[in-house]
Amino acid sequence: MTTCRMTLRVRYAETDAQGIVHHSRYLVWFEEGRSDFLRQNGVRYTDFEKSGYFVVVVRAELDYKAPAFYEDEITVETTLVRQRGKVLEFSYQAFNDGGVLLATARTVHVVVDRNRKPVTLPAEFLEKLV
Repeated sequence: MTTCRMTLRVRYAETDAQGIVHHSRYLVWFEEGRSDFLRQNGVRYTDFEKSGYFVVVVRAELDYKAPAFYEDEITVETTLVRQRGKVLEFSYQAFNDGGVLLATARTVHVVVDRNRKPVTLPAEFLEKLV
């Protein structure tokens, strides 16, 4: 399994009135982690889409462990844990710059074509991901 890392800095707009990162932001960060995972492996979502393939989220699970705050530097680790047929599953971990685990997550995706019918990604894409 390949794990890719990316870092980001918490923006003020991502925090609530207590100065803590709003829980909804983690899904956005993990989506960025997934997009970056693809880029680091030589493929982009736009490559899928131009070829008529769309990767649709069908399940998302998050566990919050510790809060993040404005200007924290966050490292998102993204791993493709399963690729089977039409299904891709990713796991995520978010850490602050002190190494504290902030959140873990898992997303499950189904690949569909332009007609929204489930399909398997062609080998040319899958070879880059695994």
